[in-house]
Amino acid sequence: MEEGEVTWRIFGIYMLLILLMLLGSTARAQVIVTEFNAEWNKSNGVEWLIELEDCEVTKVDIVKYPKFQKKHKIVVVPTIIIFKDGEEIKRFQANISFSMKATREEIQEVINEQLMSDF
Repeated sequence: MEEGEVTWRIFGIYMLLILLMLLGSTARAQVIVTEFNAEWNKSNGVEWLIELEDCEVTKVDIVKYPKFQKKHKIVVVPTIIIFKDGEEIKRFQANISFSMKATREEIQEVINEQLMSDF
């Protein structure tokens, strides 16, 4: 095999790998978990959210950003909403005492189900 042929084959393999990496990264759905809360309810915040895996975690203070409260129809804080590709998948709301009863395991299970549904 000539040197030029080897170079083109190596180049072709690299291009194929790059293409597969690009397709793999865009095909995977993005799961975002958002906690909507308020500064006055900070003591009831959901601190274990940072322990969730395979998702992005965001927090929104509805007092500072009331447009998000209206957009997502937040009636009690904290509220946790799981989004996949920008669409709401599941919502967990606090009880009457403004504390979250959903567990990290319950929320992680929903995340895992959403990720597995892509396969």
